[in-house]
Amino acid sequence: MQLSRVLEQQIAVFGESGSGKTVMLSSFYGATQEPQYLQRNLFHVIADDLGQGARLHRNYLGMRDSARLPSTTRFSATSYSFSVKLRDGSDATDTKARPFDALRLVWHDYPGEWFEQDVSGPEEAQRRVDTFRSLLGSDVALLLVDGQRLLEHSGEEERYLKSLLANLRNGLLSLKDDLLTDGRPLVEFPRIWIMALSKADLLPHLDVFKFRDLLIDKAWDEIDELRKVLAGLVEATDALSVGEDFVLLSSAKFDAGKINVTERVGLELILPLAAMLPFERHVRWNQAWQIPGKVAESLLNGAGSLAAALLGRKSTLPGPLSHLMNLIGPDVVDDAVKLAGDKLRKMNSEAVAKQEYLAATLTGFRMDLDHGEEEQILLRSRR
Repeated sequence: MQLSRVLEQQIAVFGESGSGKTVMLSSFYGATQEPQYLQRNLFHVIADDLGQGARLHRNYLGMRDSARLPSTTRFSATSYSFSVKLRDGSDATDTKARPFDALRLVWHDYPGEWFEQDVSGPEEAQRRVDTFRSLLGSDVALLLVDGQRLLEHSGEEERYLKSLLANLRNGLLSLKDDLLTDGRPLVEFPRIWIMALSKADLLPHLDVFKFRDLLIDKAWDEIDELRKVLAGLVEATDALSVGEDFVLLSSAKFDAGKINVTERVGLELILPLAAMLPFERHVRWNQAWQIPGKVAESLLNGAGSLAAALLGRKSTLPGPLSHLMNLIGPDVVDDAVKLAGDKLRKMNSEAVAKQEYLAATLTGFRMDLDHGEEEQILLRSRR
């Protein structure tokens, strides 16, 4: 990680076919290419695969300019990699002193069909296992609840929700023997499973608290069963959060003959959730419980770098930056996790004024999460 000077965070997205994954990803990426976005932020979002980036941007332009939805993808197991690179203008002499220069977001799109129907044969079964293994490095998983399906099942939402969660649970159980070597639980695994309402624009009466209450009222037993299945896959089950975090997502406002891509909900939280939520949660877990060594090492990998960057710490030492990382103690990490409120806003303003764009970006991400909660589109677990 330090050699490339890129801190990588991964996010896995699960949702049934038609739940809006392709539209959401296209809207997320396309919006970052708009001049207004570039003027408002201190970083650029760049697709590491130029072909993927062009396709997503074309999808976005088709929605924006022609009200044309992206073509649906079936059994398409694709990972997308985006680099978040700081805008030019920060002091070049400080680049070697920064803990890292860029953040990479890897988005794993898991085909919903593999949870809804049987595979066609051994080759597809192996591809399903390999695809799931590829996302085991993710810290965060988004489980999409389709707003359209909820609307269609108004008054009997439990029918849809129980089916959605049962399909996911059974799909995971079918993979268990192939994922676990000699039955040993996994150290690396998505440990924060966020319940995400996609197409939230169709249900404007639902804020994140009402969404949470709907899930708990209509499908808590199924969420609890899903957690038990996930706990059966991982080592250190205390370090697992399922159905404790909630977010509302909408890719655009869809009207007759028009798609207004500027009226998005929650997509600006994707980067902050991927970058900052695991850091906050993993440190708290490690402080609260005696996490086994390998799991703790996995959870806290990069925490020192992120804490140093968040607080604007620089290295004055000669030699590799790893020297600084080795000197970062738990107090620094703890300070970074607790950074909030007026102190957070002050640090962000000072970083912007000093053109310390890495610290400004990360403190900005923390502020975005706080703002998401104030707007009642995000609800974070306090555990």
